[in-house]
Amino acid sequence: MTLDGKVALVTGGSRGLGRRMVLAFAEAGADVVIASRQFDGCAALAREVRETYGRRALPVSCNVSDWDRCDELVATAYAEFGRVDVLVNNAGMSLLYPSLDLVGEAMFDKVIAVNLKGPFRLSALVAPRMAAAGGGSILNISSIEAARPEPMAIPYAAAKAGLNALTAGMAQAYGPSVRVNAIQCGAFATDISKAWPEELCSHLTSANALGRVGEPDEIVGAALYFATDASAFCTGATLALDGGWK
Repeated sequence: MTLDGKVALVTGGSRGLGRRMVLAFAEAGADVVIASRQFDGCAALAREVRETYGRRALPVSCNVSDWDRCDELVATAYAEFGRVDVLVNNAGMSLLYPSLDLVGEAMFDKVIAVNLKGPFRLSALVAPRMAAAGGGSILNISSIEAARPEPMAIPYAAAKAGLNALTAGMAQAYGPSVRVNAIQCGAFATDISKAWPEELCSHLTSANALGRVGEPDEIVGAALYFATDASAFCTGATLALDGGWK
């Protein structure tokens, strides 16, 4: 599963699953655009990519909830590399709330914007250029919440369900040369997991057939499959990567 000569753009790329995908793509031969709200984290990872794999790496500060910043990100990527062959819409977030009636409009809009509006705008900008260049792959990072929403994350779940719909719709809109797929993730032991209370950890480790949460490295196989020609006949698919959620 090679990406020699390709360019991959990963949002939310400075840490967690995004970081691991950036490193995997660089190891597979791709130059990378690393985007997140925290520029310092992107810059540090870009240095690591250059030193470890000898690939070009461009760090970009971008809040994907902002339509104009999405436009700027795409313009920056094409100005630097002239192409984007793989787009990974990985940036995501959820906010805690005490009860649904206390979810404010600003909170709701922020969750929808990061998880759904940003991926829509980036995909709509990049896919036509991919098609004009001969093709490409878009990968959306979804969540098990899209299929099995929990009371503590309903706006997030709704946004990820929308992302699944976006995946299926854009696969039809931009085929046959551009493939659009999604990975529907379960719980992974990323930086965020360090703040999970003990009862949540216990629930997550008992809620799937494998009896544990995923390790960040365990997204790599699926991400490379969708990013490369290994998945040449796969589009509009949503892969559950959740340890067999019960």
